[in-house]
Amino acid sequence: MKNILVIGLLLIGLASCQNLEEMNINPNLPTETHPQLLLTNIEWDAFRDNRGTSPLYALKMLVQTDGESTTQYYKWDRGSYGSYSVLRNVTKMIEEGERIGEPTYVALGKFFRSYYFFNLTLTFGDIPYSSALKGEIEQNYQPVYDDQETVFNGILMDLKEANDILAANNTIIAGDIIYDGDVTSWRKLVNAFRLKVMLTLSEKEGMNNQSEFASIFQNEPLMESVEESGQLVFLDQQDNRYPDFNSSGFSSGMYMDSTFIQRLQEREDPRLFIYCTQTKSAKEAGKDIADFSAYEGGDPAAPYAEVNEKATEGNVSKVNDRYHRDPVNEPYMLLGYSEQQLILAEAAIKGWISADAAMLYESGVKASFKFYEKYAENYSSYVGESDAVNYLSKPINNFSMATTEEEQFQLIIMQKYLQSFFQLGWTSFFDHLRTGGYPSFRRPAGVEIPYRWIYPQSEYNYNASNVTNAISRQFGEGNDHINEMTWWLK
Repeated sequence: MKNILVIGLLLIGLASCQNLEEMNINPNLPTETHPQLLLTNIEWDAFRDNRGTSPLYALKMLVQTDGESTTQYYKWDRGSYGSYSVLRNVTKMIEEGERIGEPTYVALGKFFRSYYFFNLTLTFGDIPYSSALKGEIEQNYQPVYDDQETVFNGILMDLKEANDILAANNTIIAGDIIYDGDVTSWRKLVNAFRLKVMLTLSEKEGMNNQSEFASIFQNEPLMESVEESGQLVFLDQQDNRYPDFNSSGFSSGMYMDSTFIQRLQEREDPRLFIYCTQTKSAKEAGKDIADFSAYEGGDPAAPYAEVNEKATEGNVSKVNDRYHRDPVNEPYMLLGYSEQQLILAEAAIKGWISADAAMLYESGVKASFKFYEKYAENYSSYVGESDAVNYLSKPINNFSMATTEEEQFQLIIMQKYLQSFFQLGWTSFFDHLRTGGYPSFRRPAGVEIPYRWIYPQSEYNYNASNVTNAISRQFGEGNDHINEMTWWLK
């Protein structure tokens, strides 16, 4: 009887402990969720990442007249590790995909990991990578920094695994707002991004990846049309509208850069009419929208007060109103068909693939025109297929009239640049670094183009030993400066 009583008390005690544990679970802080709920937010964040106006000042597309833009004059300092916050959600999506046996979420997690780490390492150099994102399972968490070579190799491995997983699991991906769950479309975007990473490393000795690049081109699915671009389409609904809709920034001191406008004018590029407005003086003179002389920008190398005076006189174009008045406007592209075709065109010139570089170049330009024909509806009559053909026939744009590989290469890089207005983030800036200065960026005398951003102050506050070691390893002790060249450029 005594033994029975003891057993009974133990069972009661165990039950009480179990009930207490259940009571201690906060229903408002779930530890498990379906990965589709995470995927939607991850996509929304990633496809809007690095868009907006910031890159456009550095790329010589915008100038500021009501104060000095540090980006315009290349005076930036610290970058942000904000991407690691999104990467925590990516890591959780991978864990949840593994938990419920849905490998497609693991694959997309690997893709988004690659996307964010690619941009982080280009921004700073060495970064926390292999030991990153363990703060929830380790106390006193201070991640070590991996060198860029390790990071890039990890990125390429993740992308390969993402494609392989998707190839073996052709099921609808719930929660996908980009391709509506279509696995094949995701494989095409993943593989296009693999090509982009490889081309970024094309000038780095030992990291050329030509054979793997060719294998992807020959054997893996890639985008075949503008409709298959990796893009986020906006809706005229609360929290789903174009990010710059109703933005007050467009009505203040933001104007167009003269060097960008001149490049479009020299090429008689009708995308000029889509990107910006006529000057006030041109409108008052009754000039037509299609009159290239109706557009003018501010000198990005001049003091901002000087440009402000020119703008006050009515002689500087502003950003087209559609960017802040249209709630839908145009999608944000993470990587589009046009950029893919230009990547392939450059690879063809390099001899990495057996393909017609001229045909790839022309399809890339036509794809850009088609994108704006579809989404800049009020200007569609300027960028139809016949307009693209006419544009490509002009000597300055004509690939067949480029007599050297260098001239062909410059045509390709320039077209990638011209289509990047409010698109592609910092891609053209990193192309400028990769190519040794193409396209050129006008700036005040004596100002150098930075190679990177300074590490965040938070790293010095909470991870000082590891960040200082990374700086010493890359640039020498204490040399955390914007003009220090990182590994991928050496």
